[in-house]
Amino acid sequence: MMNEPLSHSQSNILLVEDDLDTARYIESGLAAPFTAINIIADGLQGRNAAISGTWDCIILDRRLPSLDGLTILRDLRAIGITTPVLFLTTMDGIHERVTGLRSGADDYLVKPFSLQELSARVENLLRRAQQSYDQTRLVFADLEIDLLTRDVRRGGEKLYIQAQELKLLEYFMRHPHVTLSREMLLQAVWDIDFPVHTNLVDTHVSRLRERLGREAPPLIQTLKGQGYMLKRT
Repeated sequence: MMNEPLSHSQSNILLVEDDLDTARYIESGLAAPFTAINIIADGLQGRNAAISGTWDCIILDRRLPSLDGLTILRDLRAIGITTPVLFLTTMDGIHERVTGLRSGADDYLVKPFSLQELSARVENLLRRAQQSYDQTRLVFADLEIDLLTRDVRRGGEKLYIQAQELKLLEYFMRHPHVTLSREMLLQAVWDIDFPVHTNLVDTHVSRLRERLGREAPPLIQTLKGQGYMLKRT
């Protein structure tokens, strides 16, 4: 059974494949009212299109004229392009699969393949990318962090929180209802992974509580002898 359609109006897919018959076969299976397929048969041109265009997913052959798919992928990841990439290739050895995945591929499908499996894999990559795009906020109770602007609001009111306090708060909000020891917080927030006697965590938690408002219901609870927990009272 196919997944439900994605919420966005159209998915733009770049297909870099030098075999025209294979490319048309893929296009016939994936093309739909909410999916646009752009086919490029040359590796260098495909790399340029991947860099200059806006794509929801890239389907990439390993063996291409001008520039091989592995080099294209490494170039994209090196400049920070995180678009999901599915390798489509006859190179089916374990070493080839591992190399492709370690180079930044999100999935790997060997030729010959079924359109049904390809469609399901592409749909999963598109869905994961959409979910990642949507996760720009952290929300707990009436507390919210905008991960793009780094703004913090409680009950709709914007709060002033310093950088290290914000890092601490973000860690709490990514691990609600979890007991976080001082050692865990020192390692996660301050990168201190060796035994150290310090009240760094306690001081920052105290300041963070002040920022969140002493008059409002407390959210960061002290667990005696254990650490802290983000939870509603």
